[in-house]
Amino acid sequence: MLGFQAEPHHDRYDVVIIGGAIMGSSTAWWLTKLGYTGRVLVIERDPTYEKAATTLSFSCIRQQFSTELNIRISQFGADFVQSLRQQMGDDDRVPELRIQNFGYLYLADTPAFAATLRANQAVQAAAGAGTQLLTPDEIKAAFPFYHVDDLVLGSLNTRDEGYFDGYTVFDWFRRKAREAGVDYIADEVTGLDHSATRVTGVRLKSGRTIACGMVVNAAGTRGATVAAMAGIDIPIQPRKRFNWVIQAAQPLDRPLPLTIDPSGAYVREVGGGTYMAGGHAEPDGPCALEDFALQDEVWMDHIWPAIATRIPAFEAVKVISEWAGHYDFNTLDQNAITGPHPEIGNFLFLNGFSGHGLQQSPAMGRATAEWILHGGYRTLDLTPFHFDRITAGQGVVEAAII
Repeated sequence: MLGFQAEPHHDRYDVVIIGGAIMGSSTAWWLTKLGYTGRVLVIERDPTYEKAATTLSFSCIRQQFSTELNIRISQFGADFVQSLRQQMGDDDRVPELRIQNFGYLYLADTPAFAATLRANQAVQAAAGAGTQLLTPDEIKAAFPFYHVDDLVLGSLNTRDEGYFDGYTVFDWFRRKAREAGVDYIADEVTGLDHSATRVTGVRLKSGRTIACGMVVNAAGTRGATVAAMAGIDIPIQPRKRFNWVIQAAQPLDRPLPLTIDPSGAYVREVGGGTYMAGGHAEPDGPCALEDFALQDEVWMDHIWPAIATRIPAFEAVKVISEWAGHYDFNTLDQNAITGPHPEIGNFLFLNGFSGHGLQQSPAMGRATAEWILHGGYRTLDLTPFHFDRITAGQGVVEAAII
């Protein structure tokens, strides 16, 4: 398996990262970038990453959030993506990436939803985002293909919002981490040895137990399972999200923003007359960890009717490909859980990203590495996302979830 060792080189590591997709690999790379000299091990149960959220993502980035911290996280992410080669030491092997700035367009069809967009835009503008509010007539003038008669307001930003090559970012996190000495193994964590204050060992399906200094839970939808191994309960559950690549019989005459319809369906530009649509079933509840089955009725009864009503040109489309992925959904507030557990202090969280993990991975990996190195943050302060809000039941609610 490319890039994976047959077994760990050591019986003890200073940092063990459970989950080798983009969050775990970002943390591993940032540790090397910031000069960490301890031993680091990344454990990934699926070395193909076939069902990882990293692989199945829409791979887009936005600044249209309702909380300043999430906006700042994405602003750093946008800068990081577009300076990837420089971030990675001006390595000529690393490609120069750019964001395809077709933007996100949130559409409101009620006064209450419009008020939410206005409140969000005020927060975004104060943070330096380029979000603009549009009346239905302004939406129609800019994008004549929309049906706007039922709309009250729209919210659009085309600066550092759109598609980016997330898999390439992920690939270089992994490559550079390995080249800097991080060990990657393909194995599954089956248990944690711990006391009331520390995790002392990570048990593997292969039969080995790895002693550890710190443990980072970057296990995606399995984050709650891993936390439970340390006796910790976190409100994370897998939620199924469906995706379709479609070809329009009559392509639109200009790029399509990632359009978030009031129905909950969303659709974006791909290029060459193709588009990517997505959404979820109703009701939107938890699913089994291994459930990636398609549900044809979600497309036929919900997503296609919604996007064809909003964009009549999509009444005639052909589905080219389709798949289902998972969100690691935080049921408390749809925001990440980060930082150390208040009692088991060497157990760190990177969980619950609720669909915006890929775009947040540069900032989240950096912050976690800073905590490991310094016992605190040196750049963005992520303490609002720490675990104590979970036990208090006081969420930092993110109102702009797709």
